[in-house]
Amino acid sequence: MTATAEPEIGRARLRKEDARLITGDTRWTDNIQMAGMLHMAVLRSPMAHAKITGIDVTAAAAMPGVLLVLTGEDVAAEQGSLPCAWPITEDMLAPPAPSLAVDEVNFAGEGVAVVIARSDYEAHDALAAIDVEYDELPVVLDMEAAVADGADLVHPDLGTNKSATWVFDSAEAGTGADVDQAIADAEVTVTRTFRQQRLIPAFMEPRSVVVDPGGGSITMWSATQVPHILRWMLAAVLGIPEHKVRVIAPDVGGGFGGKLQVTPEEVLTLLVARRLGKPVKWTESRTESMLSAHHGRDQIQQLTVTARRDGTVTGLKVDLLADMGAYLRLVTPGVPILGAFMFNAIYKFPAYRFTCVNVFTNKVPTDAYRGAGRPEATFAIERLMDELAVELGMEPMELRRKNWIKHEEFPFTTVCGLTYDSGNYEAATDRAMELFGYDELRQEQARRRESGDPVQLGIGISTFTEMCGLAPSRVLGSLRYGAGGWEHAAIRMLPTGKVELITGTSPHGQGHETAWSQIVADRLGVPFEDVEVLHGDTQSSHKGMDSYGSRSLAVGGTAIVLAADKVLAKARTLAAHLMECSESDVEFASGQFSVRGTGTSTALGDVVLAAHVAHNLPDGMEPGMDAECTFDPTNFSFPHGTHLCATEVDTETGAVKIRSYVCVDDIGEVVNPLIVEGQVHGGLAQGIAQALFEEAVHDESGTLTTATLADYLLPSAADLPHFTTDRTVTPADSNPLGVKGVGEAGTIASTPAVVNAVIDAVRHLGVDDVEMPCTPMRVWKAVHQGKERGVPTTPVAAGGLGSIDAQGGAE
Repeated sequence: MTATAEPEIGRARLRKEDARLITGDTRWTDNIQMAGMLHMAVLRSPMAHAKITGIDVTAAAAMPGVLLVLTGEDVAAEQGSLPCAWPITEDMLAPPAPSLAVDEVNFAGEGVAVVIARSDYEAHDALAAIDVEYDELPVVLDMEAAVADGADLVHPDLGTNKSATWVFDSAEAGTGADVDQAIADAEVTVTRTFRQQRLIPAFMEPRSVVVDPGGGSITMWSATQVPHILRWMLAAVLGIPEHKVRVIAPDVGGGFGGKLQVTPEEVLTLLVARRLGKPVKWTESRTESMLSAHHGRDQIQQLTVTARRDGTVTGLKVDLLADMGAYLRLVTPGVPILGAFMFNAIYKFPAYRFTCVNVFTNKVPTDAYRGAGRPEATFAIERLMDELAVELGMEPMELRRKNWIKHEEFPFTTVCGLTYDSGNYEAATDRAMELFGYDELRQEQARRRESGDPVQLGIGISTFTEMCGLAPSRVLGSLRYGAGGWEHAAIRMLPTGKVELITGTSPHGQGHETAWSQIVADRLGVPFEDVEVLHGDTQSSHKGMDSYGSRSLAVGGTAIVLAADKVLAKARTLAAHLMECSESDVEFASGQFSVRGTGTSTALGDVVLAAHVAHNLPDGMEPGMDAECTFDPTNFSFPHGTHLCATEVDTETGAVKIRSYVCVDDIGEVVNPLIVEGQVHGGLAQGIAQALFEEAVHDESGTLTTATLADYLLPSAADLPHFTTDRTVTPADSNPLGVKGVGEAGTIASTPAVVNAVIDAVRHLGVDDVEMPCTPMRVWKAVHQGKERGVPTTPVAAGGLGSIDAQGGAE
């Protein structure tokens, strides 16, 4: 065990994981082969809403290689209902969610039968031989129609399509003023409605499950983000003793929230394996994934902002309709509630009210998707600030500067009652504008408008913050969430000087093995290469809350630091004993304990060995040098940043090209800048994809028409610009590392930056909104409709329009 030559934290280490992940020299779930393993395939309903009047499996059961065919009726007594862990209100309506439909299907893609065969091919061939008779029912697809009087019902026994209504009112909470009074007193009022389209978490690795029921217990391998939560929920849903269930998440090829779930297929694979007493595997196709894995976003957002004529905001009212789909999955109803605390963003709103109605439709259930509620909120408020700037005739960045929290005002308690611990929006914005060439681009924009150039230049702004590091358990409890926000870590010091770190976080591409090794190497003064990170197995990592919500570093990393400190505390006591000195005289640096003011020292490795052999321990000290910690954060963490986008919009074709993109993020202290860059780039790609490319589309019968990657548009590297990225650093106060989280920042900030840029390019042609994704057709239609209305506005280089009359209307 040799001390590290230079600090690891802040070092751009290549990832330990990459060699095996890139070459495929690893164990993905679908790679697992076991003796006698069987294969499961799922028959899915082509109907979005229908009664099942009959299922004939006779022909399928007789096909070669088929061992068993099961319908919903065959497993009705044991499958239970898929869990929802977030009952956001006491009166929330949550229909039973079977893994296999029993007598009714409620979305196209819902499972109605499974085939188990000796090979995957035989199982899928047999699906075509199952004859299902359906009696079609009315299909509910539109949220606004779903909540109207006399609407058809997704679940008639509930008597409504409204699952829950959740309200936060700053006046009632005592965190701010009354928003109705703010509206009544407003000098300027702007109301806009925005549409958050439905998205599909198109992770690289499709979902896959293998279950081995042998040896008196059940072992499940699953491509999941949440092995610990999955184990707990499987035991609860199926009535299996939890200590008899082991869940392993091997290397997982992406998740983005799409694998933060307890899926029907995990339940079914377990039930089948237990029934047959043999290992069983299920792996989905890409189309299956898009049809049946949960979707994200899907909201209608109506916002009203009030302000004084000088630009000072005075109130914000938000009314949401959020599409739940047909059932409530693990955290479905809580996703828009996370956004409730972020609509106020970085701004000092005195009054605020948020109302969300969760709505059932005959679609795939929605759930967490990268950012989970915060991208939706950031998009809406950043779009609205641009609209307010236009109404006021102000430059949009000037309006933001006037209303955001100043760096000297931190810590700052928001109108929602959250305390932002640190930040410097001015520094991040100044740096972004410098890198972007903001003033020069505004001048070029004015020249293009004056010349009537068919290709117009637009500039989009997104100044954002987010709450991540989810989260203090007491806060989650106050929001009725079914679990805590703590995280666990354990450190085992091996007698040969190597270190095993066991973490409760479960990575799916983030680089935990590398970053966690860097943290341990720095804290203990051991070589980076001597740290082995164990994760994703509920047998070796016996407790944890897994990875989502940019919590892994801020919460899981802190647990690692505190566990390492416990190791050092015990090692210091033993070192003092071995060196025959007072513990108060012992210093530690770079892997060495030394006696202050003397030349006496001993290496941590020698102390660890002494603890292992236990020949000379202080009275009462246990052998070994291991420690563990469960850390519950005291606050969220609040990354922030400024993202600027320049787009060129061809007014003759509607084509949008991103000319330049600059982002300056403040994520607190950085452990590995290389990993940070990867996270930022990936996040930007997903946020830009929402702005310009991606949308889950259903036809009038509820069939998903974008069920392949030929129809659901994912951008490649060729479709994306070069990103200019930079960082400012204001350390978080809520954890000893000073970190804030980076996994979702790019996705949260980039979508409004791009859409604001698209609209800014053509606003002078009468365009004030383009629904996402901003496809060439939608942009072209918006431009031509603006021209037909004959309401071009005066181009202003500063980005504002006109002036305000006494009633707050634009002249």
